[in-house]
This record gives sequence, C-alpha cells and structure tokens, in this order.
Amino acid sequence: MPLNLTTATVAVGDQAPVLTHTLSRTDLVRYAGASGDYNPMHHDEPKAVAARQPSVFGHGMLSMGIVGTALTHYVGVGALQTFSVRFARQTWPGEELSTEITVTAIDGNVATLEVKLRNGDGEEKVVGQATALLGAA
Repeated sequence: MPLNLTTATVAVGDQAPVLTHTLSRTDLVRYAGASGDYNPMHHDEPKAVAARQPSVFGHGMLSMGIVGTALTHYVGVGALQTFSVRFARQTWPGEELSTEITVTAIDGNVATLEVKLRNGDGEEKVVGQATALLGAA
C-alpha cells in the first residue's frame, strides 16, 4: 500500500496541495449516469426553477468525490481510513471549487485531517474530517 506521508514528513498544520475544479453541467450529467442519481434538480433547469432554485445544482456526493480525490492524492492510495463530510451549501454550474485539507492532529501513525470544499467567494460547500495512515519515518 503506497503511503505518500510518513511520520517524518508531515506535521500538524501542514496543508495538502489545492485541487480546483470548475463545475459544469456536463459534470452533473456524467455523475448522474455513473451514480444513477437522476433527481431532476441536478439536470432539469425548468424543474429546478419551478422548485424555487436559481438553477440546477451539483450532487452532494460529487462534491465529496472532488475532496476525496484531493485526499487520496495527498495521503496515498490505500492510506485513507475514514472520511466523513457535511454538505454545507449547494454547488452551482460555473463555480470554481477548491479543496482545503489541513493536518489537525497526529497520533502515532494516524493523521487527522480537516477537509473543506470552497467556491471562489470562499463559501464552504463541504466540510468534514478524515483520518489516514502514515508510513514509518
């Protein structure tokens, strides 16, 4: 199992490289097809507007997947132990989304990480926590 981080190379306060992604309507359609989540709020503009939404909006799990990608790039494939989030706000097509991952604690060979997904205005879209195994020093 490849671990990107070791007890000698990571410290509390370290941050993962930022992953950015501009959400597109194509992303929503592709995610709907992959997940089977065909809720019209994610792809049908007239129905979303009729439901008093400004537009279609992104699937929460798609947003979580963006954060999950950044996490596995940072800690290494197979190192992620736990990952949980709260969906704080909807994501909208055209928004540039950026991950923020910070090491908040280290206990032996386990790192705790705070995770966030924000838009260009700094609004938190996803917030949560993860734990990952660290390699030996």
